Amino acid sequence: MRLSDSHAMAQPLNLVFCGTPRFAVPTLERLAESGSKISLVITQPDRPRGRGMELSFSPVKESALALGMPVLQPARIKENPELQSQLTAIGPDAIIVVGYGRIIPQWMLDLPSMGNLNLHASLLPKYRGAAPVQWAIARGETTTGVTTMRIDAGLDTGDILLQQELPISADDTAEILAPRLASIGAELMVATLRELQANSLQARPQDESQATLAPILRKEDGRIDFHCTAQEICNRLRGFQPWPGAYTSFRGKQFQVWAAKPVQRVLPEAELATEGDHLFAGCGDGSSLQLLEVQIEGKKRMPARDFIHGYRPNPHEKLGAV
Repeated sequence: MRLSDSHAMAQPLNLVFCGTPRFAVPTLERLAESGSKISLVITQPDRPRGRGMELSFSPVKESALALGMPVLQPARIKENPELQSQLTAIGPDAIIVVGYGRIIPQWMLDLPSMGNLNLHASLLPKYRGAAPVQWAIARGETTTGVTTMRIDAGLDTGDILLQQELPISADDTAEILAPRLASIGAELMVATLRELQANSLQARPQDESQATLAPILRKEDGRIDFHCTAQEICNRLRGFQPWPGAYTSFRGKQFQVWAAKPVQRVLPEAELATEGDHLFAGCGDGSSLQLLEVQIEGKKRMPARDFIHGYRPNPHEKLGAV
């Protein structure tokens, strides 16, 4: 959906925007389109990336500069008198926070009349934390969505303003789903501000009994546990793209699984089997994975056929064996 001109802001709002990743960019751009005044964009400091470790801008900084917005990149915000006086001088109606990557201090929470408003990529209180898109897919959810909320001192615990659901299809990965959530989330934030201006939005507290966590991903989260069912392993593979993915070991080298699907075949857990150019691995509960695309440490990604012809797995050979 796209808000029409008739649904633009009643009065241009004076906003400060805090965000860093690509997920935050559509919200920044839609706020600018809606007629709001973005007085300042706050994003994380430039980070070294790539082989040359050259400093690179965050996606939000790139977008803000392209839109001609002032950008600030403080190393810290909690105890920063200069930042505090700068934001106090701006006097924002609201501070918009999307994936900024810092805990918002109390002085910032207290500053704007409309509060600090966050866009979160889940249907809160489910999947609070740093990786909601990844964990929703990894845990086999068929529906997720976005939430706008008023930030408080807790971790994603503030009162809910608006929510919108989005189905998760069987072949969605985190890389595919996140841009769709970012797009509907941008519209939802504009709608949230419009309704707050009109005093037509009633915030509601989160149901703590329904809360689940989506902690920051670790390398270890990508290690395949062949006690799990083939479907559970596939869900994690889809959710943990591009990192940490899904990996195990083969003949002492890391073995990355890039594409797989559950099949009806009974094999001992972690045991490999071949049938022509098809490659299978046993999983929990009498299920199996057909491995479609894999990668051996130090080699390029390859279809299962090339792996079979190149490595010729032995009968009953297992993945993950030391």
